[in-house]
Amino acid sequence: MMKKKLALALALVMSIGLLLPGCTSSDPGTGSGGGSGSQGGSSFSSDLTPKDGGTSLTFTTGGETGTYYGFGGVIAGKVSDLTSTSVKAISSGGSDANIKNMQLGDAQIGFTQSDVMMYAYNGERTFESPVTDFSVVADLYMEQVQIVTLDPDIKTVADLKGKRVSIGASGSGVFFNAVDILGAYGLDVEKDITPTYQSFGDSTEALKDGQIDAAFVVAGAPTTAVTDLAAGRDVYLVSLDQEHIDALIEASPYYSQATISKDVYNTAEDATTVAIGAVIIARDDVSEADVYNFLFGTFEDIPNLSHGKAAELDLEFATSITSIGYHPGAVAYFADKGITVPGK
Repeated sequence: MMKKKLALALALVMSIGLLLPGCTSSDPGTGSGGGSGSQGGSSFSSDLTPKDGGTSLTFTTGGETGTYYGFGGVIAGKVSDLTSTSVKAISSGGSDANIKNMQLGDAQIGFTQSDVMMYAYNGERTFESPVTDFSVVADLYMEQVQIVTLDPDIKTVADLKGKRVSIGASGSGVFFNAVDILGAYGLDVEKDITPTYQSFGDSTEALKDGQIDAAFVVAGAPTTAVTDLAAGRDVYLVSLDQEHIDALIEASPYYSQATISKDVYNTAEDATTVAIGAVIIARDDVSEADVYNFLFGTFEDIPNLSHGKAAELDLEFATSITSIGYHPGAVAYFADKGITVPGK
């Protein structure tokens, strides 16, 4: 009875808050999902019903100036608001670290780049042996490889030769994207550039201070770190040419061609690049109900999911992965949406 009274009191307080000006937040880094869609004035409605989960999940995202962290916090808040599953989004070292944290039991669910997911599953690159005790939850959106510079004379990837370039943390997804792209142009990360191994935020600060000439940022555009940089400087994005894009995709099919509109960072022209998927994965031992609820919170109230990436959520894209099986909770959720996905 006491719990019911407390829940009703909290619902009343949150309902009042939604009606008061200035009480909602669109800050993607706050971790707020914008409140439960069932509360005052919200347009939330769903034909589905969340499951009886009740578990607290740790959700590893990425660095605090990246899209994983901002969008992950919003999703966590929405899942916690709409279902009995509580999700806590925390910052992390990104894709590689998220998978390894899940192996250690320090997290139950997390973001990963689609290419890093395959490295883990196949036991490649930083993974000494295959990691197979995780399943796909959903593919959420595309992450563009953004090669950022303040130097207008750096126009092509080839122009990075001899330059100081941030290529992400050693062994990270960003690092291997840089290795792949530089390699496609015949450049070695250790011999042909002066590499630094920095986060997105540290990279943009180093660009401002003139400590580096360019930085690889792999995240959904717009990315907070680059947006902040572009607010006070003329930012340039280095494009890839079609010949090298085609060769890269042939060698590594998890890449796809992408365009970053000039409107994203107020650049002089669109940038042509490649992208990989931003995938949510979960440990196999996470309950079916909790993964179902995670997807319920992600997809059932998209209009009130207060982050720019929410506009890119799409059930067809979410269910497009065929290389690794989906978690039973994801299989159940997508079945309720009329979509069959391969289970594990």
